[in-house]
Amino acid sequence: MELDDDYANEPHIPGGDGFAALWKSKAEAFRAAVPGVLNQPYGERPREVFDLFEPKHRALGTVVFVHGGYWRSTDKDLWTHLAAGPLARGWRVAVVDYDLCPDVTIPQIRQQIAAAVNAIAARCPGPLRLAGHSAGGHLVAQMLDPQVAGDWLDRVTGVVPISPLSDLEPFLRTSMNADFGLDAATARAESPIHQPVPTVPVTVWVGGAERPAFLDQARWLGQAWNCPVVIDAGRHHFDIIAGLEDAGSKLTDAVVGG
Repeated sequence: MELDDDYANEPHIPGGDGFAALWKSKAEAFRAAVPGVLNQPYGERPREVFDLFEPKHRALGTVVFVHGGYWRSTDKDLWTHLAAGPLARGWRVAVVDYDLCPDVTIPQIRQQIAAAVNAIAARCPGPLRLAGHSAGGHLVAQMLDPQVAGDWLDRVTGVVPISPLSDLEPFLRTSMNADFGLDAATARAESPIHQPVPTVPVTVWVGGAERPAFLDQARWLGQAWNCPVVIDAGRHHFDIIAGLEDAGSKLTDAVVGG
């Protein structure tokens, strides 16, 4: 359809088809080396689980990370290595899983993430920081809507949507919508750019070498929320998240508060 190529990442990234295997290898090595409490339920469905990793000393707070995959692919087990940077900075990290389209709808996924954050907040004291990549960036941005969030919202001290999808209306013109089942009203209702402007500090993060559509999506959110948009020079959609593996990276600084 009209916008399919605009939102296609893999064909436009050198070696793009090898990143999933790389992430899987890194995530498995991380879980083998770093003790964690895995597959903690936040609901009754098999994918309504999260992994929790604790730092060596008393945690400064909790980072909640939500993975991407266009709401229809991947799972948390590809992404747990991204806990490394915040964990080394003294933050516990929860990596959340959720059901995928077309088995569920995007509004249902949003409800799952809210339930996950609620369960994590009940279990983990202290401040909360939310981060997510791509569709995960969309989902953590949605958590700042007072009609979506729980009473944990006043504990959220920062949110970093990474390469977020902030306006879902363009997806009505992609073949992916066969899985999403969006109509115009739902696409608008599920778009963070139409949410109330949050009072929580937000930093939008996007790669300078990303597809123009993703740069647009990041800028639209920055404009709608009057929040900073950091363009990470030279990074594309698949390596933009690599900074979370490094305790000293600027992305990790943004996620845990500098």
